[in-house]
Amino acid sequence: MPKVKTKRAAAKRFKLTGSGQLKRMKAYKSHILTKKSTKRKRNLRHATMTDSTNLKTMKKIMPYL
Repeated sequence: MPKVKTKRAAAKRFKLTGSGQLKRMKAYKSHILTKKSTKRKRNLRHATMTDSTNLKTMKKIMPYL
């Protein structure tokens, strides 16, 4: 059985937690920030967990996490 390649773009964006969930950073924080409120930008700073509906797909494209 050959090795399965990891999708490097995904591997750079997600980290596996101890409980097996995938941690990710929130989107919409890179540009066009002047029209976004300070509260909204502050809430986008924090990491969040990947939704459970996407978990199976994410583990398939990152088999060695």
